[in-house]
Amino acid sequence: MALIALGGVSATAQDRIGNNPNINGVWQAMNTANWNLEPHSAAPNPVADRLLGAIGAIPAGLGVIDGGEIPYLPAAEELLAQHKANVIYHDPEAACYLPGIPRATYMPFPFQIIQGNDDDILMAYEYASANRVIHMEPVGIPPIDTWMGTSYGQWEGDTLVVTTLALGPGLVKLPAGEMVEGVTWLDRAGNYLTNNATVTERFTKMSDNHIQYEATIDDPSIYSRPWTIRMPLYRRMEENAQLLEFKCVPFSEQLLYGDLIEGQ
Repeated sequence: MALIALGGVSATAQDRIGNNPNINGVWQAMNTANWNLEPHSAAPNPVADRLLGAIGAIPAGLGVIDGGEIPYLPAAEELLAQHKANVIYHDPEAACYLPGIPRATYMPFPFQIIQGNDDDILMAYEYASANRVIHMEPVGIPPIDTWMGTSYGQWEGDTLVVTTLALGPGLVKLPAGEMVEGVTWLDRAGNYLTNNATVTERFTKMSDNHIQYEATIDDPSIYSRPWTIRMPLYRRMEENAQLLEFKCVPFSEQLLYGDLIEGQ
């Protein structure tokens, strides 16, 4: 929490740390990528429009993908169709599972970058208190698949390049107790990657309050070619900007275990 409290200190006080740009701060994407990476129209909530009305509706978005669409292989379309038929109920976000990379970056929550001098870099996320360490060393072989993967970083000029491997949640519990082999969802529309993916992110500081972000996803098991998303990230500028708690486990209990509660 002491690290998170530093989010209110502007990075403009020190433009560089050693030979590298200072990207310390609290940042947030301002787009609809978490609803759908691809271009999409506004739409009603797929399962609760009678209960939520316009409050739960999906906002329209121009998309953030180079070329406009994800190049799925035909064999990958079956699982994508299952996801689209079960959005919300099968979405790891609804169950408060960790979001994985790159989704953690563009969820509708801020995240904080904690950067030192020639040390590893920490990225802390408000959603579910998720975090990851960017190991500033050559890309290695991760020992195990995890929700957030294992990230390796290096500076290429003034751009932080992060390679993330081993993104795999393993078995995941769905509502009503069903267990499935999980994959990392990329948005609420059901787009996904597997544990075969290599995610290469690039963080380029364009101004004191603006980072240009891109992520290239290479997963030959489900895509015909690598593909890239791009978006700006904005510094949170309000006084005392910081991460607050969003520990979502209690919010997911009715979804996951409501069938076990007496009378439901």
